[in-house]
Amino acid sequence: MSRTIAVGIDIGTFQTRVVAAESAREGERELPRVIGVGFAESRGLRHGHILNQGDAVKSVKRALLQASKAAGVPIKRAIASIGGIGLGSIVSSGAVVISRADSEITELDINKAVEVSRQEIPASFAQNRSILHTIPLLFKVDGRTVLGKPDSLKGSKLEVKTLLITCFENHVNDLLETLGEAGIEVEDLVAAPLSASLVTLTRQQKMAGVVLANIGSETVSIVVFENNVPISLEVFPIGSNDITNDIALGLRVPLEEAENIKRGSISGGTYPRKKLEEVIEARLSDIFELIEAHLKKLGRSGLLPAGIVLTGGGSAIDTVGDLAKSALRLPSRVASISFGDNIRGQIRDASWSVAYGLCVIGLEHGEEETITGLKLVRKTRNGLMNLLRQFLP
Repeated sequence: MSRTIAVGIDIGTFQTRVVAAESAREGERELPRVIGVGFAESRGLRHGHILNQGDAVKSVKRALLQASKAAGVPIKRAIASIGGIGLGSIVSSGAVVISRADSEITELDINKAVEVSRQEIPASFAQNRSILHTIPLLFKVDGRTVLGKPDSLKGSKLEVKTLLITCFENHVNDLLETLGEAGIEVEDLVAAPLSASLVTLTRQQKMAGVVLANIGSETVSIVVFENNVPISLEVFPIGSNDITNDIALGLRVPLEEAENIKRGSISGGTYPRKKLEEVIEARLSDIFELIEAHLKKLGRSGLLPAGIVLTGGGSAIDTVGDLAKSALRLPSRVASISFGDNIRGQIRDASWSVAYGLCVIGLEHGEEETITGLKLVRKTRNGLMNLLRQFLP
């Protein structure tokens, strides 16, 4: 009997991570069981964008080799995440006249309305960008809001408000070329914050309203959910490396030592504890000010009942949860993920959430074929719709 295996690749600025997983049942639920992981120091990236393809390819190959050995299968195909400062989102609206004579709304009308919303993106924003995900937020029939999809309802006019998640075209092309050079056929590209949300947030949190913040080494990405759909995604060019640099300058220590101090690997040293706390708090405050400004733009400042959930390498800083709670006036917690008990590799923290989330997507929508076989579903065309079904209102 063939195994259903999915592979997720997350090329971050700090580390490249690969997770291979297969379907496993836990009571009524079917959860991915991790069978192999691999990681390597990322090289050739800046703010999530690949600048040196040769160095990036080497990092991917090292991580793939580890994961392949642990899983016991060659890895030739995978779902990849894309992040970095080129990622962003915009809300657009579209409207169409119902096509059928009996005024019944069909899937064709819905698709047309969504396509109109894509065409209504301002040219200044759309230039040099590729649309990764198209997520309907709200439908109206003859001016009245409807819950869920409006197919089978009757009316004369259908309106839709859509969240479009985009990325710079050159970032997408560079990522695909890099993975191709590493010997990987990319089944689909998924925005990193969406992938992480699948394993760090519950449906209850997404319904109530929550912001997921991934504090990476050079970027902070956030995605805001409400009524179980993402309503905004944003990436800021600041990260935990800035905290390391501040510690090095503030305490006058080498960067390597500053990194260890930040991570708590060095304790009881000769550096002044109060000074260290001030340095870390100052930079984290800058990060939370950016998040707060974005929430104000959305009209959600202090109004997300499920609060903020923190993930990424920077979420390991001891005081980050308390500072987030104070700065944003929201409930705060650091994400925790259960990877199961039979993991071949040490992945226990939320920095692996993106790669693990990609496996969830792959296993939910794959065919009964091994990922190293020849008949896996090509998600480059159809996978985005499959992903969107998880976010449809």
